[in-house]
Amino acid sequence: MFEEISAQAAQAVGELIEAAGLKAGDLMVVGCSSSEIVGQHIGKGSSREAAQAVFSAIYPPLRERGIFLAAQCCEHLNRALILEREAAEKFGYEPVNVRPWEHAGGSFATVAFESFTHPTAVEHIRAKAGMDIGDTLIGMHLKEVAVPLRLSVRQIGRASLVCARTRPRFIGGERARYQEELK
Repeated sequence: MFEEISAQAAQAVGELIEAAGLKAGDLMVVGCSSSEIVGQHIGKGSSREAAQAVFSAIYPPLRERGIFLAAQCCEHLNRALILEREAAEKFGYEPVNVRPWEHAGGSFATVAFESFTHPTAVEHIRAKAGMDIGDTLIGMHLKEVAVPLRLSVRQIGRASLVCARTRPRFIGGERARYQEELK
């Protein structure tokens, strides 16, 4: 089961990187309900194994490309985010003092915290793209304007998968002319 979860997550992150035009220095948010992945209700069946399977599939390709990962915590930590201190400093995000664990933050954020070199928590970010695994509501952490993406992967385990990229706002109305879409 966990090999399939890893394969689905790896496929999804590869497609998202491509579709969103992510490049070195960009920030991507992932909200991940390990409970939903294993067929439980969100927050009711946390699975460290499922979280590890997703993290181990997602993080290496992001790190290889220099893309920063922000792991969204659950509602018990107000959906704070775990990221490398380097990313927080680069984007000017102020750290907060909290350490996620399975029942406050969730398994995915806990695995990220334990895997990052210099993990830190912040309350708000503006990511260029994101993955929402299991209806975790990542929209508050995306830049405006979010554009939903249809990937070939629709589920990871038993959890629904919704991905998005962002684009600059169109301004000026009917008389305006626009550049090719900026990525």
